[in-house]
Amino acid sequence: MSKILIIDDDVDVLSAAKLLLKRHYPQVDIEKNPERIPFLITNGNYDLVLLDMNFQRDNSSGREGFLWLDRILDIKPTTAVVLITAYGDVEMAVRAIKSGARDFVLKPWENDKLLATLHSALEGSAGQAAKGPNGAAVSATAPTQHAKATGTAPIAVSPAMRQVFATIERVAETDANVLILGENGTGKDVVARALHQRSLRRDKPFVSVDLGALSDSLFESELFGHVKGAFTDAREDRAGRFEEAQGGTIFLDEIGNISLPQQAKLLTVLQQRVVTRVGSNKPKNIDVRLICATNSPIYQHVSDRSFRQDLLYRINTIEIHIPPLRERPEDIIPLADHFLKQYRKQYNRKVASISPALARQLQQYRWPGNVRELQHAIERAVILAQGNVLEPEDFYFGANTPAAIPTDRELPFQENLQIEDMEKKMIQQAMQKYHGNITDIARELGLSRQALYRRLEKYGI
Repeated sequence: MSKILIIDDDVDVLSAAKLLLKRHYPQVDIEKNPERIPFLITNGNYDLVLLDMNFQRDNSSGREGFLWLDRILDIKPTTAVVLITAYGDVEMAVRAIKSGARDFVLKPWENDKLLATLHSALEGSAGQAAKGPNGAAVSATAPTQHAKATGTAPIAVSPAMRQVFATIERVAETDANVLILGENGTGKDVVARALHQRSLRRDKPFVSVDLGALSDSLFESELFGHVKGAFTDAREDRAGRFEEAQGGTIFLDEIGNISLPQQAKLLTVLQQRVVTRVGSNKPKNIDVRLICATNSPIYQHVSDRSFRQDLLYRINTIEIHIPPLRERPEDIIPLADHFLKQYRKQYNRKVASISPALARQLQQYRWPGNVRELQHAIERAVILAQGNVLEPEDFYFGANTPAAIPTDRELPFQENLQIEDMEKKMIQQAMQKYHGNITDIARELGLSRQALYRRLEKYGI
């Protein structure tokens, strides 16, 4: 009962692939515009994506395909992705597999071979998905289910986090708009889902929208919907995210990144509590609980007039600040134990505990990637550990670990020393250590896969 998404800028390819696959799978969706990938993956709960590697802006190198592969796996790591291209070769195929793709298909395809490839890719992901994978679907799911699936269950040991969840308990049953502030990786989505799960709307949809992934051209259509014929490729009426969240909660992540024109459109909807689909003049009433989040300095944006003050007043009736992990060291070991138990079960490993020596290092490390970085570090350590207890040698903390930072006396003086040179050398060392495995390299360096690709391109590695 798998759900398939096909992404290609060639409408003939889309039609042919859908015609073939819909005879074998219950749901096959097609999309011509790759800019809609983040929204579709976040909310579509697809089991497999058949992704073109070459789009109109870059029609032979496969660069866009790798970038979109990276984005898909960042959003939902367990998605089975099969890349498809007319310009394939062995080198590109190997790179695709190393980057996380399940397989690689050339145009024009043979129907039987394509079906066999997709079947094999789905079989490979079925077992992992059944175990509650990291990156499970995040649209219209209960927070408790999401917490179990992603391993980001609310854990509040420190006074700061206990205060956060005390605030959640006080405001959850109200319909007050909530603004969640915090660095990347601190768990803003977990707090949003906890608010929904404890609210009177818990049995209604929870709809999450990454506003940072929406271009100006897609903003209105995705949030407010459109009618057939409203613009090119609008082949049918489609409800927007506000309509899909009717009666429930809508979570607008990265709201600090939207443009002033987008802010004006959003403010109008929030004030009037109605949406009008693109191409229509019939307003629709909406009843939703609004939760927003951002990692940007939103008050500074108000001061420099890049964010509307009236919109800020509208969204921050209640404000919740999530402190970074380095400011709540009491939570580090409980979180690490939680992730250890999760990945021990997921990967069928015998790792039972964390050694005292490693526990000290975990608490001394600054964790620039916050809880998300800790989660990935524990996952990697559980997979690679040689014994039943995690030891310091099972971990790589990156260049920011206290043990890895030389003192002033140890650091050789070089007049021509550049940060870019140091970063390039660090990436090259990681590339050599992990034989080009992008996923492991990104985890080692504390980068997202997309950020790592940008640096590889920048330094010509």
